[in-house]
Amino acid sequence: MRAMILDSPGRPLRLAEVPVPEPGAGQVLLKARACAVCRTDLHVVDGELPDPALPLVPGHEIVGTVVGRGPGAQRFSEGERVGVPWLGYTDGSCRYCLSGRENLCERARFTGYDMDGGYAEYTVADERFCFALPAEYPDARAAPLLCAGLIGYRSLSMTGDARRVGLYGFGAAAHIVAQVAAYEGREVYALTRPGDREGQEFARELGAVWAGGSDERPPEELDAAIIFAPVGALVPAALGAVARGGTVVCAGIHMSDIPAFPYALLWGERSVRSVANLTRRDGEALLALAPKVPVRVEVEPFPLERANDALGALRAGAVTGAAVLEVSGATPEPSRGDGQF
Repeated sequence: MRAMILDSPGRPLRLAEVPVPEPGAGQVLLKARACAVCRTDLHVVDGELPDPALPLVPGHEIVGTVVGRGPGAQRFSEGERVGVPWLGYTDGSCRYCLSGRENLCERARFTGYDMDGGYAEYTVADERFCFALPAEYPDARAAPLLCAGLIGYRSLSMTGDARRVGLYGFGAAAHIVAQVAAYEGREVYALTRPGDREGQEFARELGAVWAGGSDERPPEELDAAIIFAPVGALVPAALGAVARGGTVVCAGIHMSDIPAFPYALLWGERSVRSVANLTRRDGEALLALAPKVPVRVEVEPFPLERANDALGALRAGAVTGAAVLEVSGATPEPSRGDGQF
């Protein structure tokens, strides 16, 4: 099978022919159809996340068809379409798992980081951590829901009942969660890279009541802010924009250092918290909700062998919505304006 391989952080992925993996106990073998390209993939490839399992096939927003099952795997039948997220294994017995916080499991393993992911024609996954996918979403549009959507959804839940929510960085996750927030009756304020007029217009199309640069102050005090951009300097900026009692949620797995800031920005019972990974409950909730909104997922497709180009476009901030690798058997997806999900 064809696969894009990371041999060492900081180097481009290489296209290689490798054996089709064999599913182990409780695993399914998937013929990959599409895999979204996430900023977490970029952090892995660029060496900002430590100790990936090299050589590695990246990718953790996988849509595939079950074509084989290992011993004991019974949850999905061959031919079913399923999704594979970042969280690929938990022990089920640590204090975090036992208290409903499997996203913090001490022995968790992650798809496309600790084990091979979806930048390949075939992959294996623990069936317990696979999701049935809503039929309304074709392959390429379903893929970004599996991390960008899930992390955005979990981040939004951490804002409680905040009415005015600021989104710092308007990429794959923000463009999904903005629609969920608007569906829930919240006001969305989008803060993009300074000068990104196209991104700001895109945010307004998806329901933002205001859009501007991250160097601007929103016209209203925010009740909460979610930071998707991996820029630590946005934390004090967001604290300055939220009202007393407000929450700033850091949604990325990696962020540059947060600069020192005066205590006055935090005072007034403001809080800063982070999002770590996801739970299966998050996935089930979002995948049930998305067709009801309905969430419009914008994608820019790339063939598998152009994974480096997709990562480069994401690194440069040149992707509208989400970049998606069309691997095998996926229906080609237009990038904008066709009225589909």
